[in-house]
Amino acid sequence: MKKSGLITLTDRGLYCKRGDFYIDPWKPVKKAILTHAHADHTYRGNEYYLVPFEGERLSRIRLGDEANISTQKYGEISDINGVKVSFYPAGHVLGSAQVRVEFAGEVWVCSGDYKLMPDATCAQFEPVKCHHFITEATFGLPIYRWQPTEFIFEDINTWWRKNQEKGKASVIFAYSLGKSQRVMNGIDRSIGKIFTHGAVERLTQAYRETGIALPDTQYVGSVENKKDFVGSLIVAPPGSHGSTWMKRFGSHSTGFASGWMMVRGARRQRAVDRGFVLSDHADWPELLRAIESSEAETVYVTHGFSEEVVRYLNETGFNATPLKTQYVGDEHSEGEEIEQG
Repeated sequence: MKKSGLITLTDRGLYCKRGDFYIDPWKPVKKAILTHAHADHTYRGNEYYLVPFEGERLSRIRLGDEANISTQKYGEISDINGVKVSFYPAGHVLGSAQVRVEFAGEVWVCSGDYKLMPDATCAQFEPVKCHHFITEATFGLPIYRWQPTEFIFEDINTWWRKNQEKGKASVIFAYSLGKSQRVMNGIDRSIGKIFTHGAVERLTQAYRETGIALPDTQYVGSVENKKDFVGSLIVAPPGSHGSTWMKRFGSHSTGFASGWMMVRGARRQRAVDRGFVLSDHADWPELLRAIESSEAETVYVTHGFSEEVVRYLNETGFNATPLKTQYVGDEHSEGEEIEQG
């Protein structure tokens, strides 16, 4: 990363010295600008936060009501010590954003996490031209190529119906923030009742309050008659798999919605009956399209398959370098469960 650039990498995170602020810092700072509310990008302990308007409720859940949070809509510009800062949709989860930073004609964009595939639960990714682009590389290998989501949702619907015919409950594991709500938005809600783990339910309510259309759900912990679970769909975070929490469902089948389900053996390693390839990160072609559309003269590649993406970019005429941050981005970035049960 350019030592004299507008944004530099420090032990606390990505820092803009001119504006005296950090983007997604992993240690406490005075001023933090956040791309989205996943746990590896949103840490407690900062004095001040600027977050995308659509992600305020999710940020409050992560950071607590006492956090000093300001919001800004997509496309609006803040002047922070003479530096222009704006958010643009990243298409990752609700309220996710790319951060555009400009000073004296020099433009940087920090992508956070993103995907280009349309998703009814969040704003569509918007390309932003810049001189320097900081991109994720979670699924940065040519093997990762996502199918249209309508095929994935039909697979989930078929699995659910077959389990229902056998008198089984269907438990689908999906990350509490983003993936769970995307699953619920895309499935055929007429098949049966939908129940949620507490960590999923609280975030789902925040989605509803932000205006995202989701089916009716019931918190698992409020169910008194366990027979209600027969033939239903239960949406739960991966951490609940194998726990005593699962015993209440009786006869059931398990599924996992994740981009990693494309890897042979991933379903077996996760010890689930079905794997559904559904990711909230860009696949290989989307990564390349996002990088090309930025028209950046320098590309910095962070978490994921960063070395592989950098090698490919440099071999095909780009100027790219790896950037070692503490972001996870591998769809295990939920962190702690917000609420148990």
